[in-house]
Amino acid sequence: MNTVTPKILPATPSATNPPLLIGELLDSGVRMAGDNQIVYRDLSRHGYRRFRERVHQLAHALSAQGVKAGDVVAVLDWDSHRYLEAFFAIPMLGAVLHTVNVRLSPEQIHYTMEHAEDDFVLVHEDFVPLLEPLATRLPRIRGYLLCQDAPAEVQSSLNLVGEYEALLTTQPSHYDFPTFDENAVATLFYTTGTTGNPKGVFFTHRQLVLHTLGEANAFQTPGFELLNRDKVYMPITPMFHVHAWGVPYTATLMGATQVYPGRYEPDMLVKLLVGEKVDFSHCVPTLLNMVVSAEAIASGKVGLSGWKVLVGGSALTQPLAQKAWELGIDTRSAYGMSETCPLLTADILPRDINEADFATQLPWRCKAGVPVPLVHLQVVDESGTPLPHDGESVGEVRVRAPWLTQGYYKEETRSEELWRDGWLHTGDVAVLDERGFLQIRDRIKDVIKTGGEWISSLELENLIGQCPGISEVAVIGVPDEKWGERPAALAVPSDLNYPPQAEEVQAFLQRFVDEGRINRWAIPSFVRFVDEIPKTSVGKLDKKRIRQEV
Repeated sequence: MNTVTPKILPATPSATNPPLLIGELLDSGVRMAGDNQIVYRDLSRHGYRRFRERVHQLAHALSAQGVKAGDVVAVLDWDSHRYLEAFFAIPMLGAVLHTVNVRLSPEQIHYTMEHAEDDFVLVHEDFVPLLEPLATRLPRIRGYLLCQDAPAEVQSSLNLVGEYEALLTTQPSHYDFPTFDENAVATLFYTTGTTGNPKGVFFTHRQLVLHTLGEANAFQTPGFELLNRDKVYMPITPMFHVHAWGVPYTATLMGATQVYPGRYEPDMLVKLLVGEKVDFSHCVPTLLNMVVSAEAIASGKVGLSGWKVLVGGSALTQPLAQKAWELGIDTRSAYGMSETCPLLTADILPRDINEADFATQLPWRCKAGVPVPLVHLQVVDESGTPLPHDGESVGEVRVRAPWLTQGYYKEETRSEELWRDGWLHTGDVAVLDERGFLQIRDRIKDVIKTGGEWISSLELENLIGQCPGISEVAVIGVPDEKWGERPAALAVPSDLNYPPQAEEVQAFLQRFVDEGRINRWAIPSFVRFVDEIPKTSVGKLDKKRIRQEV
């Protein structure tokens, strides 16, 4: 990167240059929101002014328990108004918010909480039994604040210092939050890989504010209007996962109505989507498929026309986008990863495509999109040389942006590997086309290498998903003595009583061979039909477990 020494003028002695702190997002949202509300399931709702008061009350409650700047406060809760308050109160104190992935194994949860050096914990009563056997191995934790949806006595060996709502009601409604360096760490969470322990990913106040501003800009781009003050937003991405893609911060900045569904239950999700007139959500493909397959939706008893859904985490397939469109659901794609906060690209269609019919738009909607403002993205070969934007040259995606994590927490070697050559290396294989659209072909570790050729498991999943009778599919490479690897597929039939035959799927793929879209050796050697495909803790296809089962 070239550097120069430009002219810098001295600041006026009395001038101020306020730091970029998360609290500014909250105050801006309250000014914008008017009468918009924060809704939790069918249990509670209140306006933004009360939301801000509750953030201040939580700060008082935590301070009374000895939480101070630099402490790490863990949260184990379903998606809730409480979690949203913790998103603000904890970092605004100068403490670090650790969003614990409650879907990890108990041993992995213990590892992340010990590695993060948690000092205090907010825990929903559903997760108390999970933490009880771990508590003696987490001696640093000073206390646990219980979160409940309804008052009830809880007997526990944990050092429960009180119940969330009961403590808040006794606290003042204003807290004099400190001002501090914008480069202070605000949040910490752990991402799992295929090997080794989960890795700690952390972000500063400055990074989160800049990501929020960048996301807000992208979400209001003409042709991609997903969210503004007058929209109703509900996440279907866990709040422990990259701050629910950062969208709660963006929704708060805008003052949008926010709906939090708690534990993801199909009937409750549909009830809230319809009853609260939700305009915008985001999720991984498996959760979208769960919603559109819910009996009330599939039977036509309830409609979701006009609902916009941003899909990420895994590739949006054309069959799923088509199925959603037929139900009146407008899907788009975005791309990022835990280490990138996460937004890197968004499926903002060129004007001519955006004005075309859905059939023309469909393949574009399933691409990863173009880099959002302030993101510099390249696709490079093994030597690090940028590849041409021709839609064919395949390489690894590497990026720079002001909101990328600067490393893995207490993991120097892994951090250097992530940031080699001064670029963050995503581990994703992709192409860029002449319009700058990114299309992810695969994870480097998931590319199938057969007979010296690379086969994209994502492309095969998209094609097999178009086969009649297929609801969901995962493709992996399996060892082959002659070819090195061969593709293999797990598929969930639309009707478990009448699954297609493997030969039918292979015959279906032959048409794409005849069209020249794939080579004949891309047809899977075998297709196995199953009731369910293994998923990760955030709903992605778990290729590691799938390889063990095939």
